[in-house]
Amino acid sequence: MEMDVCNLTTLTQFILIGLSDLPEVRYPLFVAFFIIYQITLLGNGAILLAIVTERKLQTPMYYLLANLSLLDIFCPSATVPKMLKNLLTEDHSISFVGCALQLYFLVALAGTEVFLLAVMAYDRYVAICFPLRYSLIMTKVRCVTLLLGTWSAGFLNSLLHTVSTFSLSFCKSNRVNQYYCDIPPVVALSCSSTYMAEMLVLVVGGIFGVGAFLITLISYIYIVSTILKIQSVEGKRKAFSTCASHLLVVFLFYGTTIFTYIRPSSSNHSPARDRLISMLYAVITPMLNPIIYSLRNTEVKGALRKILQFRISSQKL
Repeated sequence: MEMDVCNLTTLTQFILIGLSDLPEVRYPLFVAFFIIYQITLLGNGAILLAIVTERKLQTPMYYLLANLSLLDIFCPSATVPKMLKNLLTEDHSISFVGCALQLYFLVALAGTEVFLLAVMAYDRYVAICFPLRYSLIMTKVRCVTLLLGTWSAGFLNSLLHTVSTFSLSFCKSNRVNQYYCDIPPVVALSCSSTYMAEMLVLVVGGIFGVGAFLITLISYIYIVSTILKIQSVEGKRKAFSTCASHLLVVFLFYGTTIFTYIRPSSSNHSPARDRLISMLYAVITPMLNPIIYSLRNTEVKGALRKILQFRISSQKL
């Protein structure tokens, strides 16, 4: 289903290659990804429910965590349902508009998560380095302002990249070498100059991405420096426990991002196997985030336990 006419209006759909060249694992993968997706929805939904229902968790730190859980629901929801459909059926097509919308929301949500992790790192920096002034610095108004800024920056950044990508002319092929619409595989199909689109990714994405990463990194340099100055072992343990969950999430997010986008393709594996590895990393991270917070955070564990006990007691009645 190749499109050889260099005219944007003639291209009405793309074909998502996904794992079409690994048909032997199609049904096992459907089961695996369906289970992972359900666990992701359940886990992040439970975190949201705990924060909404438990008054003790209605603080800036947990408002930020609630937004992370929302992103971990929305982000896989932009790609996984379509991927599951493609695994079950022979129809791997996605409309031109559908591809543009998928790319827009995926880039917007991923970008928002980058900014949110930086804001969460700043929040932990204030909590550990300035504990007595924390409530004065991280007020609810400032927290809401920072959250509005992260979501706005993520979606405006994505709008710029989406318009730039889909303003290109496509005539080489309509086969997207991925299981979802992303900037690199879509731009690779263009028969017009991709210089501006690629420069936008490098410059704008680089400035925002590196800026957010540096905020996160510098915040944790100060946090670690402050924790090391604490004299008592118990004090160090308590201080570290307040940021350990977020630090694990940061390592997981940036580690999977680097693995997916920066690593070279393996010469020993087929492109399909490389795409499979990218798929696994993309869907597993949102599933692990609520597990990390629920296992390491005693307040979240307590709130989840209350909800579970309430449901059990209400069923008995």
